[in-house]
Amino acid sequence: PNTLNVSFPNVSGNHILAAAPGLAASTGSACHEGVDAPSSVLLAMGLEPATALGAVRLSLGRGTTVDQIEEAAQFLIQSWQSLVPSS
Repeated sequence: PNTLNVSFPNVSGNHILAAAPGLAASTGSACHEGVDAPSSVLLAMGLEPATALGAVRLSLGRGTTVDQIEEAAQFLIQSWQSLVPSS
């Protein structure tokens, strides 16, 4: 209940996190952290390789506030928007 995996289309999760230095998060699944390739766990769950490559794993702690969650969401949105050319 405290972990969320989200994927960002057309960009790697590592690039998303690099563009959001104020955010502490990881890419892929826990056993795949730090590798810029689709997670075999996410692929086994049925995700397409491009979707799995854009995965970011977020975890909440006991002291995480609603304001921190909203700030993290904004970091992720801004990061993705800065990396993907607008159409």
